[in-house]
Amino acid sequence: MQTPELISALILLGVIATIYTLEGSLFLRFFASKLGNKPPKMTLLSKPAVVLHCLASLGVLCFLYGYFIEPYLVEVKTVDIFTGKLKETSLKVVQISDLHCDKKIRNEYKLVKIINSLEPDIVVFTGDALNTQEALPVFKNTLRTLNAKLGKYAVQGNFDAWYFNGLDLFSGTGFQELDKASVRLSKNGESFYISGAGCQYEDFYRDALRNIPDNYFNIFLYHYPDLIEDLKGLNVDLYLAGHTHGGQVAIPFYGALVTFSRFGKKYESGEHLVGNTILSVNRGIGMEGGTAPRIRFFARPEITIFDIKPRN
Repeated sequence: MQTPELISALILLGVIATIYTLEGSLFLRFFASKLGNKPPKMTLLSKPAVVLHCLASLGVLCFLYGYFIEPYLVEVKTVDIFTGKLKETSLKVVQISDLHCDKKIRNEYKLVKIINSLEPDIVVFTGDALNTQEALPVFKNTLRTLNAKLGKYAVQGNFDAWYFNGLDLFSGTGFQELDKASVRLSKNGESFYISGAGCQYEDFYRDALRNIPDNYFNIFLYHYPDLIEDLKGLNVDLYLAGHTHGGQVAIPFYGALVTFSRFGKKYESGEHLVGNTILSVNRGIGMEGGTAPRIRFFARPEITIFDIKPRN
């Protein structure tokens, strides 16, 4: 975690703790004064008290929204990309990322219904499959039931490499794991590449890119957005990443509090043109595992559609 992210998170937690500490102490003092037959220093309906009640109530509403509502508000976003490397053929590529499947079904059925209705050429998954090994059937069934005309491709994320190393994530799903590899595909006689590397191969991603000719459109899959400024001299037209969750908790007009990226907030979500490469950072579908609360706030789960078209 970058220092500015740590400071932002601590400030937010400090503000929340202060509000509820003051709110709790206000009620305690009020009831203590009643029991002692002494007039309270501040009534529960004084202007400062009402402001405090409003802030505390707003905090509760935000938590309820972040827990019960936003995690299920899947955004389907379309990004148009024009390239001179395709002459007549267009491609529809759908990206999903960071499913973080738990035993509880959340957006998995919805995700399959949305994506299959789009009839994509390619579906890609950019890592972080599970929060618990017990959710492996949920993850595999979700990927297995996704349809794509030309193929389905995936890379491993940090959760996959750290906590589920050696677990068979993709067999039986129809997804091909790009393990420091690239594949050449064709549509209507025009060829393009999809390349990728898992998080366990951070120092070897160039192996997936070394032999891709410059005149072919190349889509690169990597869980972190952190390689974007290290791609000079490599043929990467579209770099698809996830990992940040868009912060998972974001503040209006400020954005993500925490991204766990070496660039901090610089590439927290969305599309960024860096040199000749378009980086797209997907907010993901699921939520951080472990003891982290399953909430999203101003960082909706995301399915991204890339309509890649010839430049006229």
